Amino acid sequence: MAQKPSIPKGTRDFSPIEMARRNYIFNTIKDVFMLYGFQQIETPAVENLSTLMGKYGEEGDKLLFKILNSGDYLKDAPDDLLAAHDSLHLTTKISEKGLRYDLTVPFARYVVQHRNELQMPFRRYQVQPVWRADRPQKGRYREFYQCDADIVGSDSLLNEVELVMMIDEVFNRFNINVAIKLNNRKILSGIAEVIGAADKIVDITVAIDKLDKIGIDNVNSELREKGLSDQAIATLQPLLSLDGTNESRLSSLAEMLSGSETGMKGIEEMRYVLDHVTALGTRARVEFDASLARGLNYYTGTIFETKALDVTIGSILGGGRYDNLTGIFGMPGLSGVGISFGADRIYDVLNALDLYPADTIATAQVMFTNFGEQESAASLKYIMALRKSGISAELYPDSAKMKKQMGYANDRHIPFVAIVGADEVQNGTIALKDMNSGEQKTLTLEQMIEQFSK
Repeated sequence: MAQKPSIPKGTRDFSPIEMARRNYIFNTIKDVFMLYGFQQIETPAVENLSTLMGKYGEEGDKLLFKILNSGDYLKDAPDDLLAAHDSLHLTTKISEKGLRYDLTVPFARYVVQHRNELQMPFRRYQVQPVWRADRPQKGRYREFYQCDADIVGSDSLLNEVELVMMIDEVFNRFNINVAIKLNNRKILSGIAEVIGAADKIVDITVAIDKLDKIGIDNVNSELREKGLSDQAIATLQPLLSLDGTNESRLSSLAEMLSGSETGMKGIEEMRYVLDHVTALGTRARVEFDASLARGLNYYTGTIFETKALDVTIGSILGGGRYDNLTGIFGMPGLSGVGISFGADRIYDVLNALDLYPADTIATAQVMFTNFGEQESAASLKYIMALRKSGISAELYPDSAKMKKQMGYANDRHIPFVAIVGADEVQNGTIALKDMNSGEQKTLTLEQMIEQFSK
């Protein structure tokens, strides 16, 4: 017996209903992106490893999917590496390309490669899949979509304000209650200075970024393993558990960081963003969180994260300011800020809370039944007229029993069924049945078009 086919762990198939729901998510996010003046681009799924490696930190590099060179990929592999099973160094000899880990680094490559064609500041959005060799679990997949928006070529903190307002608009349209969390990497650098561990900033941010997942005790253990002293870890504790209003948290932190110029600059930037957001008003809760780290190394200023309040799941948005990301591709000094919506996690939240609009999964607005050649020929003419008027319609292809045809319409969530039998053909009418109420009425084609147009 043939083995049942399967797909790799961490990947998924999507049914027509699931795709309708996903397209609702993508279209909603795209509509808001365009409302805020962003333009769409796309980049290849496959990038050179030289583009990807070293941009996400040591942990990120381990999660990159590498692609074996085509042909005899072992041809140029050194015998000593093969004999030693040295996979780390062997990889560079047998693999030159990889699947993109996120959309931000490919975007940085795109900006540098096309810099003479772009008008700065450049507001771009991108909706494409990314891949990470992570351990699959609820809300975490190896293949997933990101919906990114970035503004490059401007240092203005008004860009951060715009992004917060855009985040609020998207989740308001989804009717998802969220908390938009903000921090600043300069504040984190200031904290590292104050506790006497400025050289450990990467280790500190990677560790405290896991605070919600593994808890404070495990974070402290990881910091200890990375070489932080017990005194430094003890000094860090109150900074990770600030409470009160945003202003009171920043004021408390300002006292602790008064000796750090970098840290005070971060507090100044954070106050600017929060003051402007407060003045504009948001429906979502916007809060400063000193423990928010976003473990990626390229963030240099404001960092963003969004959490759903009514579902237990990881962050459904992340992002931040990167002052010199393009510098790694030979274009130093270009500042940018961006966010990434986790479409797959948003999908899980909408499913858990059943927040999809009623018409999301509808395919055709009306299905015509099939009673034979004469009736189906008349129905096809009606269907073409409806489609020209922008009304989606389909014909059941076979002259089957009415129960089977109605069952098909029900299973497809088609709200109306049009019945064209011998009498309707002779009279030039259509019997239209509302599948929800069961009500049925006889209409002309013009009356039917008018009803759907309303």
